[in-house]
Amino acid sequence: MSAPLTAAALDQLFKTARTRNGWDPAPLSEALLHEVYELAKWGPTAANTNPARFYFVTSLEGRKKLADLASGNNKAKILQAPCTVIIGHDLDFPDSHPQLMPYAPTMLAGLKGTPMAETMAFRNGTLQGAYLMMAARALGLDCGPMSGFDAAGVDEAFFSGTNIRSNFICILGRGTEEGLFPRNPRLDFDAACKIV
Repeated sequence: MSAPLTAAALDQLFKTARTRNGWDPAPLSEALLHEVYELAKWGPTAANTNPARFYFVTSLEGRKKLADLASGNNKAKILQAPCTVIIGHDLDFPDSHPQLMPYAPTMLAGLKGTPMAETMAFRNGTLQGAYLMMAARALGLDCGPMSGFDAAGVDEAFFSGTNIRSNFICILGRGTEEGLFPRNPRLDFDAACKIV
């Protein structure tokens, strides 16, 4: 892994990639959604916990249900786009840890149900959500992450009977130029970073 990615690859992942507001409604294949996850799953998490759970909402019924729980312009985007992923984290993630770390199966024994487990699930599930977006971009898709939605309502509508909690949602698809704003600036290194 010593060779940097090409400039074109860095553009696709970061520099020229944009959050889209308009979407081509053409469906995404299940095979492509599998491919996105199969790439994203290799991103590191603390103790290989893998607490994220991804619900790919593609059916019209599911998109309507999710759109009803979204705020403002997010409703229309969810209805237009072919897929919106609900990125959640499973508070019961310690149950699968022996499978994910077979050489240390009792490492997280006693963690389930504690405040530390909640923090660990949220933090590492968030990382996995970011990996999913980078995987989608790497495979030629655009992303539209959002936090404007009723999280408790989403949990009830999509995660009822589980211990999964929603974190954020993200449209996946092929974006259009519709409603695309000029690119906003980012903080420069000195404003955001320190080397200590």
